Amino acid sequence: MESMARVMRRWLPVAAAVTCVCGLVYAAVQQDLRRGADDPQIQMAEDAARAIEQGTPAEARVSDETIAIERSLAPFVAVFDDRGEILKSSGMLHGRAPRLPAGVLEYVRRHGEDRITWQPERGVRVAAVVARCAGERPCFVLAGRSLREIEKREAAILLMAFLAWVVAMAASLVAAAVVEALLPRYADVRSKEV
Repeated sequence: MESMARVMRRWLPVAAAVTCVCGLVYAAVQQDLRRGADDPQIQMAEDAARAIEQGTPAEARVSDETIAIERSLAPFVAVFDDRGEILKSSGMLHGRAPRLPAGVLEYVRRHGEDRITWQPERGVRVAAVVARCAGERPCFVLAGRSLREIEKREAAILLMAFLAWVVAMAASLVAAAVVEALLPRYADVRSKEV
C-alpha cells in the first residue's frame, strides 16, 4: 500500500503536466480552426462595405444566387439597413432570409465590425463577419458560411487529444510504477558497490 502511495506521488505531477499539455494543444488547434473559418468572410464583408460606402447600391453587392444555409457550405452575403431590416440576402434559411439578433447590430454600430458564431436555428451554425457601412445610407453587411466541416475537424481533434491523453496517462503511470519498483534494487546495488 505504501508502495502505491509512492507511485501516485511520483505520477501525479506528470499526470497534471500531461493533462495541461493535451488541453493546451487541443485549445490551440481548435482556436486556429475556428478563427480560420472567418477568413473569406472578412474579405467579403469589408470589400462589400467599402464598395457601398463609395456609392455602389447595397443590393448590387449580393449575388442573385440563393444559398440554402441549412445545407450548403457556400459563403453568402446579406445586407441589412440601418434598422436591421434585410435589404437583400443570398443566404436563405428554409427559403427565407434569416434575421440577426439586434445585439449584434448594436455592437457593430459601436465598433464597426463583429466576428461571430451565429446559430439561426438548432443544427445550423455559421461563421459570420458583420461590417458597418457608413455614409448616406448606413447599413450592415454580413458575410457567412457554414461551420459544419470546421466542427467535424474540431471533433476529430478533440478525439485525437483525448486518445493522446489516455495513452500518455497510462504510459506515465506504468513508468512511475516501474521506477518505484526498480529504485530499491538500484539502491541495493549502489550500497553493495560502496
